[in-house]
Amino acid sequence: MLKRLIPLLVLSVAVCHAQDVPANTPTEISSALTKMDSYVHSIMAKTKVPGVAVAVVYQDKVIFLKGYGVRKVGEAATVDPDTVFELASLSKPVASTVMASLVGAGKIGWDDRIAELDPGFALSNAAVTKQVTIRDMFSHRSGLATSSGDILEDLGYSRPEILWRLRYLPLQGEFRKVYNYSNFGLTEGAIAASKKVGESWEKISRERLYSRLGMNSTSSRYSDYENSPNKAALHVFEHGEPVNRFVRDADAESPAGGVSSSVRDLAQWMRLQLNDGKWNGQQIVGATALAETHKPQMCNAHPGKVIGPTCDANKYYGLGWNAGNIEGKPMWNHSGAFLLGAATTVYLLPGEKLGIVVLTNAQPVGAPEAIALSFLDYVHYGKEKMDYLAVLAKVFQQMTDESTAGDYSAKTPPEPAAPAKPLSAYAGRYSNAFYGDLDIEVERGQLVLRLPPRGAYYELTHWDGDTFTYHLKTENSGSRQGLKFTDRNHVLVENLAVIDSGVFTRVANQ
Repeated sequence: MLKRLIPLLVLSVAVCHAQDVPANTPTEISSALTKMDSYVHSIMAKTKVPGVAVAVVYQDKVIFLKGYGVRKVGEAATVDPDTVFELASLSKPVASTVMASLVGAGKIGWDDRIAELDPGFALSNAAVTKQVTIRDMFSHRSGLATSSGDILEDLGYSRPEILWRLRYLPLQGEFRKVYNYSNFGLTEGAIAASKKVGESWEKISRERLYSRLGMNSTSSRYSDYENSPNKAALHVFEHGEPVNRFVRDADAESPAGGVSSSVRDLAQWMRLQLNDGKWNGQQIVGATALAETHKPQMCNAHPGKVIGPTCDANKYYGLGWNAGNIEGKPMWNHSGAFLLGAATTVYLLPGEKLGIVVLTNAQPVGAPEAIALSFLDYVHYGKEKMDYLAVLAKVFQQMTDESTAGDYSAKTPPEPAAPAKPLSAYAGRYSNAFYGDLDIEVERGQLVLRLPPRGAYYELTHWDGDTFTYHLKTENSGSRQGLKFTDRNHVLVENLAVIDSGVFTRVANQ
């Protein structure tokens, strides 16, 4: 998932206003909607998130569509219901809807084995490779570690390269007994299905879902988002202010995090979800296949640990959905977060045929979830039950802190620093089975690093002894990274040690 121009934050509301609330809408919902503007403005003022878009559906009708704030700080263009946002992991329930369409049409099955759909794919455990299914991948119970492959995406590896290299990673959880949130595990489930169908995932998504629902602003290709004239830019916070620093091309993990859409489009998708796969009288997705995505498949209470026989009712994951409940009634939800500058969420209450989606254009600080949960509180209790923003801000801050835990930018080098060896002693090619080859070279008296897969160039700065640093800011790491030569033949790249050891071995005769 990562993470900013500092002009005045504008809280202007888009020209397109909320739709008229139907006359048969309960008083509780009508009352909650009247509070939406003030609450969204309050959240934006507290967090400085530049732009927000909200849609609410009820009883198969879109009863609220509105945009707030600006698409990009420093520019006048405002957010409206057609502004396209990157969805991040909100892509997962969208992808599971596409998969349900294929299942309902009899083209694939949830329990189809990946090995039969995509014989070239492998995990490090041969027995698991033979058994793992689409269901396993979409419920995060394949044994792949959380974030497996994400760093390869940061480095610039393509989707096929990343999926192929997953075979080098030891499985960190017991198959079908441990939940580990894996973007590329879910991605492989979708890609295996697309290979069986014989079409690209992006084309299948367009033809089987987006086009059928009139979701004309929705795409599973980054280029469509990038070329949209009405798109929300990404923002991170620097010194408390939102700035646009980064772009995030998530094509490699498109099913898991690469969808872009507007709240107008997602309102139609919510209608489909809450109406058993029907939309405007047509059965777009098979009801049974869609219902399977909402059923608890795996307890996610303790990611990475074996789960016992009991699990909290709100700690289950379905197929691309969190499958919990609110006061004993089913509730389906999912959030998305790019630490480079996007945060999204959706909450659906099928028993009430009520749903809300909130999209924002800043790094995750809890804003979309706080808006959605407070709206539901207003509906059910007439007031907020708690300060959701305060609670969620701590959760997302912890996530950000974890992603930058090894960042040397926040450290002070030792004084005096131990001297380095002659730079030529470090030069050479070093290899790692998972990551590939990196090169250390001396150019004009400067030690430089060339990272796989395409030899991207980074200057190394001496830190202490045999430790150097280089600047690399990605979705999964901070800005100043450490690189340590542990002996003459081995180098540890610290930010690559999250999943793999991060140790590269000198290649002979280099």
